[in-house]
Amino acid sequence: MEFGDKISETVSRRVSAMKREVERRRIYGVEEVVQTYRSLLIYYDPIRGYRELEKELIEIERTLETEERTPERTVEIPVLYGGEFGPDIEAVSRHCGLPVDEVVKRHAEGRYLVHMIGFTPGFPYLGGLDESISAPRRDTPRLKVMKGSVGIAGVQTGIYPIESPGGWNIIGRTPLKLYSPEREVPVLLEPGDYVSFKSIDRDEYKRLENMVERGEL
Repeated sequence: MEFGDKISETVSRRVSAMKREVERRRIYGVEEVVQTYRSLLIYYDPIRGYRELEKELIEIERTLETEERTPERTVEIPVLYGGEFGPDIEAVSRHCGLPVDEVVKRHAEGRYLVHMIGFTPGFPYLGGLDESISAPRRDTPRLKVMKGSVGIAGVQTGIYPIESPGGWNIIGRTPLKLYSPEREVPVLLEPGDYVSFKSIDRDEYKRLENMVERGEL
């Protein structure tokens, strides 16, 4: 189901509202609903006729009350910027013509909407990046990006939940686990959440990392 032809908070909110409503109704034949920037991918059992299901979904979308949305949730993500944890921050600084400290400041001052989860389990695609610190993807992707790495690609920012290849500019790292299969809810963030970043120092990073390892965070 398509909800627009542009990435925007308004479209994202409507997609989120439709996803919640479809899941709430437990529609016969629907097996899974996946949210993207501007659409829903609906997996269904073919025993449920396509036209019949399409008609029901269109009617739900027609009567959808986007104003009746769940309360906003903001998750604060602590980040150690730069150094070995942010190897591309100087390249971003040069590209933007800003001091490294200013890149950090502007990134940490933002409030970011989780448009969708994808690429790897729990990877949040975040909208709302200050365009003054936007930067294109790396010419050569890395074969290994460490879990917790915070990156910038174009006008998006995101966080790598697990170790994986990647081509985003890595500017820092969080000690938090964005994906943990042993948790009751494996992913930390969901579409519709907001994210804020908090700049921390190495001592605070280590303290939080130890708390995560002990299962206290």
